[in-house]
Amino acid sequence: MAVITGRLPRTRRQMGRASDSVDDFGRQAFFYWQAIINIPFALRKYKKETLRLIAEISMGTGALAMIGGTVVIVGFLTLMAGGTIATQGFASLGDIGVEALTGFFAAFINVRIAAPVVAGIGLAATIGAGSTAQLGAMRVSEEIDALEAMAIASVPYLVSTRVVAGMIAVIPLYSLAVIASFIASRFSTVVLFGQSAGIYDHYFTTFLQPLDILWSFFQAIAMAIVVMLVHTYHGYNASGGPAGVGVAVGNAVRTSLICVVTVTLLISLAIYGTSGNFHLSG
Repeated sequence: MAVITGRLPRTRRQMGRASDSVDDFGRQAFFYWQAIINIPFALRKYKKETLRLIAEISMGTGALAMIGGTVVIVGFLTLMAGGTIATQGFASLGDIGVEALTGFFAAFINVRIAAPVVAGIGLAATIGAGSTAQLGAMRVSEEIDALEAMAIASVPYLVSTRVVAGMIAVIPLYSLAVIASFIASRFSTVVLFGQSAGIYDHYFTTFLQPLDILWSFFQAIAMAIVVMLVHTYHGYNASGGPAGVGVAVGNAVRTSLICVVTVTLLISLAIYGTSGNFHLSG
């Protein structure tokens, strides 16, 4: 009997933690549902706030616009990623004597993997973290409670508008990201490694499929929606003062990074999992 009663409290604690996890999942799902179904209301009621958030998300505000806007961060990350792909591709393909296929490598990897993942990471680190910090600061300073006391629906005004802003802002941002990765790959291959521009352009244009670019944009929009939902949830429900806001930002960033690679995996399986939409022939 002593052994049985000694194990009961541990079992209760484990069941309690499992129940808390299920409850938290339910709260998150309900929050995400509220944010999504209130998007039409937010667009109709809070147009100015949505436009302000689009400008703030894409370019930053004040001095941040010069060095820390999402345009600068995402553009720089994808620029470096494209250069790295060209460097690794030229060296690896050169080992087997087919460095001429570096253009194919850049067209294939940049569109399907590198640009979406790097852009998603940049969105999580800039748009997402900023939204979590803003909403968390409003929560701990009771500004959200003040909005609700003034009969302003806080979820549409604070969350749905940010989801819409992130979804709209990611389109030009991702266009910049893809172009930057293409430019960096071509510059590294042609200028730094001395490959003929004609050879690079031939293989690049041959294997660059417009349908892949469209799917890549769809993937970027899906990642932006998921990132904004995760970060706004953690910011909206932050507690514990300034330290609690920092904890919320950290939890949101970790969760959104997992979501970015998960979205990439699922969309890749859905689009390219059977045929691959790819044919390499001589």
